[in-house]
Amino acid sequence: MPLTTPRRSALSEQVIAALRTQISSGEWPVGSRIPTEPELVEQLGVARNTVREAVRALAHNGLLDIRQGSGTYVVATSELAGVMQRRFADADPRHIAELRATLESSAAKLAAERRTERDLKQLDTLLARREEAWASGVAEAFVAADATLHMAVVAASHNDVLIALYADLGEVLRDWLREDIGEELTPAAYMDHGRLVEAIRARDADAAAAEAASYPYLCHPERLTADRAPR
Repeated sequence: MPLTTPRRSALSEQVIAALRTQISSGEWPVGSRIPTEPELVEQLGVARNTVREAVRALAHNGLLDIRQGSGTYVVATSELAGVMQRRFADADPRHIAELRATLESSAAKLAAERRTERDLKQLDTLLARREEAWASGVAEAFVAADATLHMAVVAASHNDVLIALYADLGEVLRDWLREDIGEELTPAAYMDHGRLVEAIRARDADAAAAEAASYPYLCHPERLTADRAPR
């Protein structure tokens, strides 16, 4: 998606909107480094100070992280996603697992009832990419591929509110998965998602819901049994 040059007077707001669009559309995915300040100046045709102000505003809102000497990175897809990530950074793992199970089982049930042929093609493609990421042995690549597949299942629900909510919680759930997986992929961390896709294909809503609900509890169940006083 090409960046367009702002034409009206409120340049900083227009640049903020242009950068936000690059993030929310997925052109700049979470974890990626955005173009450098000189590159943005050239692409947008505005002054360096305007670009700097826009980047700082999005960093303040939680979408970007400015890392001195390294660059500026996308850390959330929306202001709400950034708030969610900060708000639930120290949440009880059991509560995150329960949230995942609730949202993903509901989404999988709806997906089985409403999926289209286009949805199935997307799920097949992303399931294959998840397998490739696992075979690569790179934990972060697997986290990204797994999260993308789950997002596609939610998208197949065709419930706009559920899709938006899950997207805003996406980085919270990815952080949870990163901790669950660890720095290295091990056999204990692998879960077959083929049964979920096949249940959605077969329009078996109950099987799809049950399969999706089970995943958050299978990888490292000891994380969910540590003694914590109810809050």
